[in-house]
Amino acid sequence: MASSTLENQAADGWTPSSWTTKPIKQDVAYDDKEGLKNALVKLQRLPPLVTPQEIVNLKNSLRNVALGKAFVLQGGDCAELFDYCNQEMIEAKIKLILQMSLILIWGANKPVVRIARIAGQFAKPRSSTTEVINGVTMPSFRGDNINGFDPNPDSRTPDPSRLVSAYFHSSATLNYIRAALSSGIADLHSPLDWGLGHVITPQIKEKYEQIVSRVTDSLRFMRTVGLDTARGIETVDVYTSHEGLMLEYEQSLTRLCRDPPNAVPKPSHATSNTTTSQTTPPSSSSSHYATSSHFLWIGDRTRQLTGAHVEFFRGLANPVGIKIGPTMEPTELVDLLNVVNPDKEIGKVTLISRYGASKIASHLPAHIKAVQESGHLPVWQCDPMHGNTRSTPSGVKTRRFTDILSELRQALEIHRAQGSFMGGMHLELTGEAVTECVGGAAGLTEDGLGERYTTFCDPRLNEKQALELAFLVAGFYRDRAAEEGDVNAM
Repeated sequence: MASSTLENQAADGWTPSSWTTKPIKQDVAYDDKEGLKNALVKLQRLPPLVTPQEIVNLKNSLRNVALGKAFVLQGGDCAELFDYCNQEMIEAKIKLILQMSLILIWGANKPVVRIARIAGQFAKPRSSTTEVINGVTMPSFRGDNINGFDPNPDSRTPDPSRLVSAYFHSSATLNYIRAALSSGIADLHSPLDWGLGHVITPQIKEKYEQIVSRVTDSLRFMRTVGLDTARGIETVDVYTSHEGLMLEYEQSLTRLCRDPPNAVPKPSHATSNTTTSQTTPPSSSSSHYATSSHFLWIGDRTRQLTGAHVEFFRGLANPVGIKIGPTMEPTELVDLLNVVNPDKEIGKVTLISRYGASKIASHLPAHIKAVQESGHLPVWQCDPMHGNTRSTPSGVKTRRFTDILSELRQALEIHRAQGSFMGGMHLELTGEAVTECVGGAAGLTEDGLGERYTTFCDPRLNEKQALELAFLVAGFYRDRAAEEGDVNAM
């Protein structure tokens, strides 16, 4: 490694474990210290779940999103359970993301980058470390990779062996996703095979089938003239993501690797391999990759500028996300970008806005303006879910579809008015026929929430509601193209 690079490393002070010197939020206290040590050693010896080449491919795609050349769709469970690692549930999520991406391609006339909240989205931040159930105080459920959901003190005690279980459930999920994609689950020759599951709303079915018909006609023409040979017709890339909450886990799966040939070179802020567990020899073209997932994000509760999570994330070569809410000051946002992305790499950071339908107009314009003036060019993504969570009079957490719709629509319009590009949406959804969010074309009411309310954390959109949102965004971009006279997008 060049001496100048070593000097930068010494001045920078980042290592995969330097986060341990910073104050941390949402940490987990393990009574079994020896068990935790053994679990982390085991994780350090296991192979990466994803590769640097895959991570860089996503990073390059997100660069195109930041430049307005593509759109990113990110979605999946609020909190995965180990039990979700089965063929039916994995396929349902992947097929729904494929359906939504097809609708968005039709509407925005742009490539769609697909990122699933899957194969690692186990841990969840909580407002309190304990809760009282049936008069007994016990630890709150923090996710399947930390403790059990059963309401008893033994189950709720953090168990470090669950970190290793999380790895193997993530690995099995990833393995099946890759196998399904390579076997043709995403083949555009038969998009109706993706199925509409429990969708019975005639309007949604009709719209989707019209898009499929157009795709089929186009592919028929390509086959006739001999152009039907591209890999992109038969399969797609689906990347994985989760909130990088458990830093012990993330550090154990961080590897110093040689950068793939198509990686954007970073002239400074390279980092040393002082504490990483891998054996790749250092070189001037090596970076630290978090190999637990392609894409990690920092939550709104752990984005403290001098905190442990920001310290860990700033040294990663992965594309990363940052949740921003109404408590984020514009100057704080710019400071955060400067720390996490000092080289102002285009698309390196995805800003995931989550204000709430009633607050977005008061906060998003100032955030956009501050970022534009800073010289950073991130991906702007709207999360219309988290700011719109509410409880019914009986205490059931839900979200109104009209609020979700409103925040998305406002985000699209505000970005357009500010000369910015809303490059994607971030949704909590499932391919299952759940009844967790009220409203939508099916008219689910609060009285119907108990029919199939299965989430262990926050309410998710079901397939019907998710497809409706995809049509909303697609319609916005098609209307915009019509206004601008872009006949190719019609």
